[in-house]
Order: sequence, then structure tokens, then C-alpha cells
Amino acid sequence: MRRFKQLLQMDDAVAILNAGTNGVLSLVDAEGEPYGVPLSYVYDGEGHIYFHSAVSGHKMECIEAESRCSFCVVAQDDIVPEEFTTYFRSVIAKGRVRIITDRDEMMRGLMLLCGKYSGGIDPNEEIARCINHVRVLRLDIESLIGKEAIELVRASGNQGAI
Repeated sequence: MRRFKQLLQMDDAVAILNAGTNGVLSLVDAEGEPYGVPLSYVYDGEGHIYFHSAVSGHKMECIEAESRCSFCVVAQDDIVPEEFTTYFRSVIAKGRVRIITDRDEMMRGLMLLCGKYSGGIDPNEEIARCINHVRVLRLDIESLIGKEAIELVRASGNQGAI
């Protein structure tokens, strides 16, 4: 990263992953064309991000052609017109995305997703209904970088801290 003063501490980057409700998964298809798709996700706290998907479609074709990917979550994006900027905080995870075939890990991923988005509701009936018509994807994070606007760095008094 070029602007190291804007680099978030790892704890802050992980907090953004934990708090976010959606992000953009960026892939490349078999022809080398880029493809970005917004997705709901869950971070497992152990270096993996889980998604669910339809069984087929362009996203699945991309993953089958090339597993390398990036995933971006924006936590803050406050427009400040008079300064011609935005006050942002975001993270980008890079790694490889895999189609999970192990039934136990599929259940784990789906339970994590249900816990995040439908906490307090028993997901077993819904999972049983859809398990044969859904794919579970896992992004194995190889790098995670968070960044924030320089104005937020200055306001926090942590300018230059990494």
C-alpha cells in the first residue's frame, strides 16, 4: 500500500469484516474479463470468509476458471462535498475462493451465515430445504488490508501510526 499512514491496524480491519453485511467479490472469467458481484458474507475469525451461491451461473463459472479473487467491504463512506472527498474506511481481502463439497463444512458455513443474518431464528428447516440447491463458497484469506481516509487518521491523532 502506497499511503502507509492510512493503513488500518489488523484489529480494525477484522472489526470491519465482522461488522459488515455485504461486500463485492471480484473475480476473472475464463476469457480474462473482470466480474464483480455484491454478496452477503460471514467472516469466521480464522482466516476464511463464507458465502452462499446458486449452483450455477457466471460467478460459479468464474470460480471454476480462476480461484484467485479479492473481496472488498466498505465500512464508511461519508461524502464531504466542501472538501471534494469522502471519509472512508474499507478492507480488501485477497486470496482464493473454493467451492465447498464437504457436507460438514457446508453446514458450518451455512450455520455461520444464518447466525449472522438470522440470529435467534432456528435455521435447520431452511438449511434442510435448500442444502441440495445451494453452494457454499470459502475465501481463504492470503492478505487483508484496511485503509481509511487521511482526514480520519488526523482526527484520531494516530497519524503515522501503523
